[in-house]
Amino acid sequence: MPRRLVLATSVLAGLLVVAGCARVADEPAGGGVPAPSEPVAEELTGELTIFAAASLGAAFDELAEQFEARHPQLEVLPISYDGSSTLATQLIEGAPADVFASADEQNMQKVVDAGLATAPELFASNTLVIAVPAGNPGGVASIADLGADDLTVVLCAPEVPCGSASQTLLEQNGVTVAPASLEQNVTAVLTKVAAGEADAGLVYATDVRGRDDVESVEAARAAQVVNRYPIAALTEASHPAAAEAFVAFVLSDRGRAVLDAFGFGAP
Repeated sequence: MPRRLVLATSVLAGLLVVAGCARVADEPAGGGVPAPSEPVAEELTGELTIFAAASLGAAFDELAEQFEARHPQLEVLPISYDGSSTLATQLIEGAPADVFASADEQNMQKVVDAGLATAPELFASNTLVIAVPAGNPGGVASIADLGADDLTVVLCAPEVPCGSASQTLLEQNGVTVAPASLEQNVTAVLTKVAAGEADAGLVYATDVRGRDDVESVEAARAAQVVNRYPIAALTEASHPAAAEAFVAFVLSDRGRAVLDAFGFGAP
């Protein structure tokens, strides 16, 4: 057989093999209609500003990192964490932000009433525990102990979600506490307890998770005092598409997995 004919025959056979492989790759294992490819995520650019309750710190840092990985042209600016009441006030007074995640529905409603958000959605829940320094030097065994005169106790201020929940929990247990200080967010309470400046404080269960400088003591009736967390894209967001996409990500299965990993309950 002439060399040219042999070469042409080899090339043709190779093309048929490639075409056959391509057909097999496009077909599902059992034959039939090819499965659709995964939809391409919308390309988002610019910067995203998020205001979030202090108790969401670790979880939202992780969510922001994963969201940026999915949208490499978008930068999530360092998240502003504080008490939900403080953040709501800042937003109402004109602070620019794209997304607000609150530790309670009351402070989110203030933002909604100001026309800055519509249709917030619940995405997580949390309950209180008693935080004590490592080793529990004060010997706190129950929520009743927080009323002892010889214990130094710190609480969140009443206007902050953790403070409102703390007051409700103490009342349900018939305990009166004279706090050494009232803090503007749950992180400040935990910081004082961890530093040994207080014998105990009421914080969220998620706040003590994975830490070795504090311990937690279960508080009776805590399961009856549940904080539910709403999130919303703000109506005056500079990047509304990115804001809506981040909210959707938090509400997605992947977002739920992150929240579960950090100890947050379902809403």
